[in-house]
Amino acid sequence: MSAPFPQSEIASPCIRTCCLDDDDVCIGCGRALAEIVAWGTAGDDERRAILERAEVRVARRAERYRQRG
Repeated sequence: MSAPFPQSEIASPCIRTCCLDDDDVCIGCGRALAEIVAWGTAGDDERRAILERAEVRVARRAERYRQRG
């Protein structure tokens, strides 16, 4: 019998600071709402892509805050 969700070694980037901004992006992990929803059924390739996009968003947010200084 197959598992209902793909088994993966790639852990969720969730840091339990779940709050969506005006663009529906989590201020904690940087994932978009659609990516959060898709995470449970995403394969490893898609999870890696989600993580890459989230890292870019987190870095951009940090840069905006540094510029506001």
